[in-house]
Amino acid sequence: MSAMKTRRSQLWTVLVLGLLTYVSVLAAQQQQAPPAQKDQGPTAGNRLTIEVTGGEANKPVENASVYVKTVEQHLIKDKKFEVNVKTNAQGVTHVPDAPMGKVLIQVVADGWKSYGHWHQITAMNEVIKIHLERPPKWY
Repeated sequence: MSAMKTRRSQLWTVLVLGLLTYVSVLAAQQQQAPPAQKDQGPTAGNRLTIEVTGGEANKPVENASVYVKTVEQHLIKDKKFEVNVKTNAQGVTHVPDAPMGKVLIQVVADGWKSYGHWHQITAMNEVIKIHLERPPKWY
């Protein structure tokens, strides 16, 4: 019986020492880890700003649908990026985490000719100005 109690006591001692070692290692890792940064929202990273105006008066086009698309060519599978956003009352919209390089920007708005062109995005936080025209009367 005595040998069994001694063995059980040794097992508990090893278990407690192992647990204490584990806790101390975790505490040391937390002290060395850099503080977690808060998510700064769409302003962090590459944010593309698109300003849409129209007509001879260059007035802002509100509630226009703006599509931003790109395809990265890869050997096995192409990587696609596609987002649809709307312009605000000032005719401005933001695309968070927009890709760099060649992107297709399409704009569709009621009462305006549709727009679609490829643009080269070279800088972070770039502003692209798009001007829409009225469609011709065909009656």
